[in-house]
Amino acid sequence: MELSMDKGNQFVEETQSPEGTAAWKQQLDQYAPGASDWVVGAVFGGTYQREGLELRDRQMLNMAALAAMGGTEPQLTGHIKTAVDVAGMTKEEVAECFVHLMPYIGVPKTLAAMRCMQTAFED
Repeated sequence: MELSMDKGNQFVEETQSPEGTAAWKQQLDQYAPGASDWVVGAVFGGTYQREGLELRDRQMLNMAALAAMGGTEPQLTGHIKTAVDVAGMTKEEVAECFVHLMPYIGVPKTLAAMRCMQTAFED
């Protein structure tokens, strides 16, 4: 698998707001300078560049994993925005993802995911 900072930076520019990008990069780099470079190069410039899944599918997987983990509300909110604004999902489809997860992750985590949806769509 090829890792590319250029492709990673391009992906970030196409899928995230400048404010959102600056926030997560600052959080990672504040105490571990350069940590955000790994995310850009390995995740966005590597994993996301692989063939086999469309961005829509990747966003569904991301939302499911983050909702199941809990405690990841800022990241889940961001992936919900990307799912709708960039990956072509409707708000209804995102909601159905969380309804589908409810028997697996529980009602409290589903409610937390729905609050993330509300936050994502307020902006």
